[in-house]
Amino acid sequence: MANTVPPRSEIAKETTWNSESVFASIADVQAEMKALEASLSDLDAIRGHMGEGAAMVLKGFQTAEKITVRISKLYTYVGMEYSVDTANQQAGALYGQLIGLGGKVSAALSFLDPELLQIGKEKLVGWVNSEADLKIYGQYIEDLFRRQEHVRSAEVEEVLGMAGEVFGSADMIYEMLTNADMKFASAISSSQEPMDVTQSNIDALMDHPDRKVREGAWKHYYGTHLAFKNTLSSSLMTAVKRDVFYARSRGYKSSLDAALFPNNISTDVFHNLINTFKKHLPVWHRYFEIKKKALGHGDLYPYDVWAPLVKNPPVVDYKQSVEWIAKGLEPLGGDYVESLMTGCLVDRWVDIYPNQNKRQGAFSTGGVGTFPFIFMSYTDDLSSMSTLAHELGHSMHTYLTTKNQPLIYSNYSLFVAEVASNFNQAMTRAYLFKEKAGDKDFQIALITEAMYNFHRYFLQMPTLARFELEVHERAERGEGVTADDMIGLMADFLTEAYGPAMTIDRDMLGMMWGTFGHLYANFYVFQYATGISGAHALSQRILEGVPGAAESYVRDFLSAGNSDYPVNVLKKAGVDLSTPEPVERTFAVLSSMVDRLEQLVG
Repeated sequence: MANTVPPRSEIAKETTWNSESVFASIADVQAEMKALEASLSDLDAIRGHMGEGAAMVLKGFQTAEKITVRISKLYTYVGMEYSVDTANQQAGALYGQLIGLGGKVSAALSFLDPELLQIGKEKLVGWVNSEADLKIYGQYIEDLFRRQEHVRSAEVEEVLGMAGEVFGSADMIYEMLTNADMKFASAISSSQEPMDVTQSNIDALMDHPDRKVREGAWKHYYGTHLAFKNTLSSSLMTAVKRDVFYARSRGYKSSLDAALFPNNISTDVFHNLINTFKKHLPVWHRYFEIKKKALGHGDLYPYDVWAPLVKNPPVVDYKQSVEWIAKGLEPLGGDYVESLMTGCLVDRWVDIYPNQNKRQGAFSTGGVGTFPFIFMSYTDDLSSMSTLAHELGHSMHTYLTTKNQPLIYSNYSLFVAEVASNFNQAMTRAYLFKEKAGDKDFQIALITEAMYNFHRYFLQMPTLARFELEVHERAERGEGVTADDMIGLMADFLTEAYGPAMTIDRDMLGMMWGTFGHLYANFYVFQYATGISGAHALSQRILEGVPGAAESYVRDFLSAGNSDYPVNVLKKAGVDLSTPEPVERTFAVLSSMVDRLEQLVG
């Protein structure tokens, strides 16, 4: 890893995302935004007329779909352009404008559901059954009437849609503060060499073999967030109050209920996860005791969580990574593997390497009308390979859904999204455990990488979910929540999760909530933990040779989109996340890895 992160201008084009396949230039984006806003007037001929017959209902659906595809393409382009270079003021300005346009689009489309409900279920179902082109909307209409009690009048829905622009400012403030305005002091190595600390390379610095580098990077990163604790807490509480407002305005029992009901997920799923997680915390405590002894420092700090346990961790370049991921996913068939490799090596789905002002983390974006792009910061190690596998799970999920479903069902919920991503990591890991069975250091490094992933999705995310629930419940009771309240709450939960082996600076580690933008999406984080649980349950079926398991995974899960409820889609593929059983099974996988690591490191 280079000590100095290059500016965006020095990154080779062939390693950047294929932006020109979406829009040729910023000028084209600006023109499309104006054209899309003007096209919203097309809805005037439909608004108030949906009850006139099946033809008008069909026209309403089709017009809304065209608008949705156009705004989605804009979000894909502007979101990626801003993420790869948050100092790009033009992209930043467009990002803000697009949030405003998104609010206008939501407001303009807000009449559809209320008018469909006004028609009545019996008449609407009759139209669906008599009009061939309407038949594909049957599942949507069935679900709409399930949600009927929470859909407001057309006037109220329009106001709620317009409020999106205002409420979107909380996310925007967080993004601008953490990705554009925050600057981190360099970490200093044991040989007194300065190491840049940026949002795009912080993960790579956290598994650096030099403890001085890890310590400096972690303290500068968390310390800078701590210095902005009041701004960050105010921004987050705005998002929390937004969630409470939407829940109450639609008549939900709570913010949690409002987050899960639209996808027909019981709140028991959330509580099952948290209760099972708390029950199995001793597995985590044992792991940190083993890691503490293996590192041999006599103590263990949070910046040691990602410390390598071998002197020379494997160097894995991008092309090798793609090859190994493809090998691991061969059970899913030649079409899957060929599409994945073409996307990575030919069509430029991936914005690969770190650069100055590139935001933190990784994500997959895109859909109908675009490639399923991947944003990440690859640093030639197993952790980067795992991140690529994860995001390719999302991208291939999008690729197969948009390929096999009509537009109305060409998306999927967060609840199933994290299954596809973690599944790819599990399959790639399983391949490498066999392929490198005789290489002890590689095995240790691979388990260490797996534990990084489990730490994020099976420790940090459930802990953030506990934090999120408590903060929302306090807001629902009308209680104020300060930055220090958040820090104390987070520190309490993390102390419980890490156990006695970890030495904790409560103020510093308690700022973890300020480093996760995921908290701005209402009850998103727990779905990482249910996702990794579903992923391991499904991958084990394939690895154990269950007949038809791989075919079912591709056909009934990856290709299903929103054609059925998320829990049902997963049941068809072979896992029931309405019960704690997949979470229990995944803790068993985690425990077996801890056992294996203990044997390898002695």
